[in-house]
Amino acid sequence: MDFAFTPEQIELRHAVRNFAEAEIRPHVRKWDDSETFPLEVIKKLGSLGYMGAILPEDLGGAGLGYIEYCIIIEELSRVDGSVGIILAAHTSLCANHIYKSGTDSQRKVYIPRLASGEWLGCWGLTEPSAGSDASGTQTRAIFDGQWILDGSKSFTTNAHYADVCVAMAVTDAAAGNRGISAFIVERETEGFRVGKKEEKLGLRASATGEVVFENCRLDGAQLLGTAGAGFIDSMKVLDGGRVSIAALAIGMAQGAYDAALSYAQSRKQFGQSISEFQLIQKKLVDMAVSLDASRFLTYRAAWLLDRGRNVTKESAMAKLFASEAAVQIANEALQIHGGYGFIKDYPVEKFYRDIKLCTIGEGTSEIQTLVIARRLLSPQDQLTVACI
Repeated sequence: MDFAFTPEQIELRHAVRNFAEAEIRPHVRKWDDSETFPLEVIKKLGSLGYMGAILPEDLGGAGLGYIEYCIIIEELSRVDGSVGIILAAHTSLCANHIYKSGTDSQRKVYIPRLASGEWLGCWGLTEPSAGSDASGTQTRAIFDGQWILDGSKSFTTNAHYADVCVAMAVTDAAAGNRGISAFIVERETEGFRVGKKEEKLGLRASATGEVVFENCRLDGAQLLGTAGAGFIDSMKVLDGGRVSIAALAIGMAQGAYDAALSYAQSRKQFGQSISEFQLIQKKLVDMAVSLDASRFLTYRAAWLLDRGRNVTKESAMAKLFASEAAVQIANEALQIHGGYGFIKDYPVEKFYRDIKLCTIGEGTSEIQTLVIARRLLSPQDQLTVACI
């Protein structure tokens, strides 16, 4: 595998970075303090094609690969992880699930609107009693000429601003995982509403909350994929979603590292910049090495996704390593700032709060460990080459 980025990918990185610096950075503190959802910026991202990065051009997408998609997520998150996670939930979860599992008719109806940013999407799997054990879904869907959904989803990113929601519900309680189906629910559907908006520690400009189904009636065309295949399809969708969370973690970690490096070079103690002290240099070196290692794991998984390969193990490895490394990088960045890192005038305070979510969302670090272990212990997986 050649890890070198192409000239087009490097140009994309510069374009996204310039956008983030001009359109996002001036507002980051205000959005975080007031929990303001940056809808205007999201619409601009749609007009640039970033909201449909991995969706095909014939359906209004940009027709890019997962490497380009990770570059977009990384560069946005380097400035504000809230924007990165809004785009990630919309693209790799909601829109991608419809594209991967939907009928031609569903794709034609929903993908152009989602790819352009005209509509924002959310994706509902987690429930109050079904977090890490997503197979414990309690939301039910009964068919009586129409599908009738009852239940709720929690911790749903974009819930309060989404125009369309992809949600999982049990359609055959006796079939276990194979009795869970996916549905496309439009915002204005009778019986569908948003519930509590969570007040969060970090990523406060992104809206996370509850979606509720109360006698929510859907016609047969709103079933996404085959009845009973929703859970299996969701696990496939999460392979790509975990790569995007790894990119989110890398972006925020890079932002924290950049702030720490700049501060270390400008802050003087005992007559010299603190970057000249070996203990500070050790911290910066460890942070830089962790960032590079995270990128190699993440872009390897993206490269494999672009080639249609199964990346269950690789995406879990990328998310596990990148998210845990990002937490450590943010911690060291704050430590380098000393007391100044603990106040809102400096950006590391926000990175420190935001980054922790990456070890939880789309499968906790503990769940990633289980996923990786199962693959490592699979006889078929033991025959594959680890480094590609």
